[in-house]
Amino acid sequence: MKFAVIGGTGLIGSQVVKKLNAAGHEAVPHSMSTGVDVITGQGVEEAVAGADVLVNLTNSPTFDDASLAFFQTSMENLLAAGQKCGVGHAVILSIVGTDQVPDLAYYRAKTLQEDILKAGPVPYSIVRATQFMEFVAAVLSWTTEGDVVRLPTTPIQPIAAQDVSDAVAEVAAGTPLNGTLNVGGPDVFPLDDLGRITLNARPDGRRVVTDGTAGMFAAISGDVLTTKGDARIAPTHYSDWLS
Repeated sequence: MKFAVIGGTGLIGSQVVKKLNAAGHEAVPHSMSTGVDVITGQGVEEAVAGADVLVNLTNSPTFDDASLAFFQTSMENLLAAGQKCGVGHAVILSIVGTDQVPDLAYYRAKTLQEDILKAGPVPYSIVRATQFMEFVAAVLSWTTEGDVVRLPTTPIQPIAAQDVSDAVAEVAAGTPLNGTLNVGGPDVFPLDDLGRITLNARPDGRRVVTDGTAGMFAAISGDVLTTKGDARIAPTHYSDWLS
């Protein structure tokens, strides 16, 4: 099969392209760097033409209200091109629990993207993943003041990007789910403990202080960002990833 992987040069996209090609498919990466602009529509139809499957791994450059417009415009442009070009399957990567976090604009934006895909003209699959292990360092940086990192106790279930890309590639190569696959890492940590584990393994002079009001994740109540029920549990433990 032929795959058009939009956002195919990023953290997940580049791995998805590699995995699909290794499996004998033809996966072509597309991004701004290859002349494809999902907002203006430039190069989108050309990228999608001839593809059996459209994999959308683009991401908003911001986490604020502007992300809503990004995901709406990009999803609508890609679906229009997919329908015109006869694509038989559209896949996106989303976030576990995204529809349970209405107070955060970025999560509302991802929910909007899902809803547009579900209502669209192309058979679809949604892969929802928990928080990437690769992003934990960034999360710590958001609430660092001097040598103190302030973090809430929000439950987090970190997953390795490699495991996310495995799930996306597998779903993309399969029959459209017309539904959602949830994937998460094998362990759940309070975010403040996850910060301590990270800094113990990679000490840099900072220490973690528990603060229920600190950072973006303070707006999240309960365990909505962790998997439930029949979700797929990935094999990579955070301790192994750190080492």
